[in-house]
Amino acid sequence: MTKLLQLAVLIAVSLTPAFAADETPLVLHGARLLTMGPAGNIEAGVVVVQGGKIVAIGASDEIAIPANAETRDLAGKLVMPGLVDTHSHVGGGSGGDGADPIQPDVRVLDSLNARSAGIQRAQAGGITVANVMPGSGHLCSGQTLYIKYRDGRTIDDLLLHDAEGNVLGGLKMANGTNPMRSKAPFPGTRAKSAALVRQTFVRAQEYRAKLEAAADDDEQDPPARDLGLEALVEALEGTRIVHHHTHRHDDILTVLRLADEFGFRVVLHHVSEGWKVAEEIAARNVPCSIIVIDAPGGKLEARDLRLETGAVLERAGVQVAFHTDDWITDSRHFLRSAALAVRAGMTRQKALEALTIEPARMLDLADRVGSLEVGKDADFIVLDGDPLSIYTKVEETWIDGAKVFDRKRPQDRLWATGGFGAGHDANPGCCARQDWWR
Repeated sequence: MTKLLQLAVLIAVSLTPAFAADETPLVLHGARLLTMGPAGNIEAGVVVVQGGKIVAIGASDEIAIPANAETRDLAGKLVMPGLVDTHSHVGGGSGGDGADPIQPDVRVLDSLNARSAGIQRAQAGGITVANVMPGSGHLCSGQTLYIKYRDGRTIDDLLLHDAEGNVLGGLKMANGTNPMRSKAPFPGTRAKSAALVRQTFVRAQEYRAKLEAAADDDEQDPPARDLGLEALVEALEGTRIVHHHTHRHDDILTVLRLADEFGFRVVLHHVSEGWKVAEEIAARNVPCSIIVIDAPGGKLEARDLRLETGAVLERAGVQVAFHTDDWITDSRHFLRSAALAVRAGMTRQKALEALTIEPARMLDLADRVGSLEVGKDADFIVLDGDPLSIYTKVEETWIDGAKVFDRKRPQDRLWATGGFGAGHDANPGCCARQDWWR
């Protein structure tokens, strides 16, 4: 991408209405703040938001209120960072087809419905950022997408970009039974699955070597461009994180073996049997994104899933986050994942971090989201009680300093509670919503 094009992209993003933020300061005061950052928990705190960013935060006697600010008294409420979901399928994005078990060139960006009702349901659950994935029916089903659950007209309104204007995302991979099929070119065994992955990463290493040689020698032509190998080279260089679906303990160890062999950065997803190999995961310093459900089932390889997995991994020193895998867990009930993990032995602080700052770190977004700190995006939620209580409700969700969910609004309450009209995208037959065309 040329410098001129990069500049044009950044200017376009800054002028997009969905990203606009009121320059009038917004002051939230009186609420208990769970910052998930260095400030810890603040009783009766103050947050000052301006231009979509947090510009001040602290105790009420520490923060000067701007004279022209809009103020909100949130006494009795709780404010915490917007939740970060490391693994979702909101928007119905699909990845690779039946042509090949490894398709790293496929981009879920090209198949995501930005007007999906799932986005509003996620807002109702307090989720502000998500890693949207293609499925796990391939060894590699394509490139994931990091998005904010803004109210957008097109996918461009939801995207997250790096400093150069590049769209952010990872690489979805999987092993175990999902990508195993009875007919070639798909693998029929676990050993063949690993062999195909090794073979493909070796090709990516060779491709990278040719690119480097051509860059060092003006007389040597670079190899023909290969979009799939380009994505794998990004994984090899650590600029694109591998998000790896894996359940059984032996499959988990296979992923660790491959990561050791090729040096790619990986986040292990699901790890139903992670409690069996927690020490091995900790020794590799590999983070885990786990799903917490209270009704296990669905596939044989997940039969040993335990609610205690988060606690076991925490005690071993493993970085832990939760994810919804929406629809497996409805995004509206994401807070419940932390509550169930605490009930099974995880500490309260680590469980709350597993909804906020830890998943942000796993997506390389911790400098922007995941905690309430000066300079970070003004992504936060307002709760009417303890986040781990079944009785607590998300009252408001804010992204980049703009309110995207307010339970007091009838249309938003419908997304939160469900019912006729809440489960369909822009369906004129669902007259329970008056703004179905949004």
